[in-house]
Amino acid sequence: MSTVIDNQALTVTERRGQAVEGMFPAVLVILGGLFGGLLLFRASDTLNGALFTVAALVLTAVVAGAFGLYMLQPNQAGVLMLFGDYRGTDRVPGLRWTNPLYRRRKVSLRIRNFNTSTSKVNDANGNPIMVAAVVVWQVVDTAHAVFEVDDFVHYVMIQAEAAVRHLARSYPYDAFEDSHVVTLIGEVDEVNRSLTIELQERLGAAGVNVLEARLTDLSYAPEIAESMLRRQQAAAVVAARRKIVEGAVLMVREAVTQLELGATDQDAIPLDADRRATFAANLMTVIASDAPTSPVVNVGTLAR
Repeated sequence: MSTVIDNQALTVTERRGQAVEGMFPAVLVILGGLFGGLLLFRASDTLNGALFTVAALVLTAVVAGAFGLYMLQPNQAGVLMLFGDYRGTDRVPGLRWTNPLYRRRKVSLRIRNFNTSTSKVNDANGNPIMVAAVVVWQVVDTAHAVFEVDDFVHYVMIQAEAAVRHLARSYPYDAFEDSHVVTLIGEVDEVNRSLTIELQERLGAAGVNVLEARLTDLSYAPEIAESMLRRQQAAAVVAARRKIVEGAVLMVREAVTQLELGATDQDAIPLDADRRATFAANLMTVIASDAPTSPVVNVGTLAR
């Protein structure tokens, strides 16, 4: 016979704990301690057994009441437990008092940073890269943080490392010729947004809210860094030359058009196909050349 366990029924959700302002109980503890000490002194002086019993009871109550006092700082919560049973969370800062039998565990609600270690991972194209990230997170549900995972701080660290590795495998480092592919180095905001969403899905069970996640270290692994750098430089040179050629073609076309049309009919310079080709070739050479060109003056005639 198998037993089906409902995980939702076992989930503990944060609720308000039973605790009060601790100043008045603290005053009562102090006064009770003074009163009990006075009774104990009188009992020892008069050797009165009944008075000694009353003094012992008063001091016992004072000690028990003192165990109920605790202090919370701003952005700090106290998880209250009674013999292993969750009894709520106190989020009010200052001196507090609750049932002395309650066990209290303090949980920080402050914003925290965590830097993952730089890891070597293969990207979507199989290239080894070095990647690391910073995660900004905060505990929002103390019951989940304490009872759903064993150690929520360690859980955040492990899940952050796993999420960064998974992200690096999901995108290529660079797409080079394909500009429509989302890359780690190209679309930084989208990649960081994907990392934040994945981390939130992983850390939600621990009562943690991911405020921000960003890649802080992203580079090729040392063994391929030099070759990839040369490839990037070559791609940049090709892109630059393509842009120069496109501009040169437009300039040559406009120059030929203006020569043949002119401002007036007298200014027009008609060109046949051969002269137009020669003029275009010479002008393309001047515009697209990497080095300064040396003009050659033709003193003859172009007529055949």
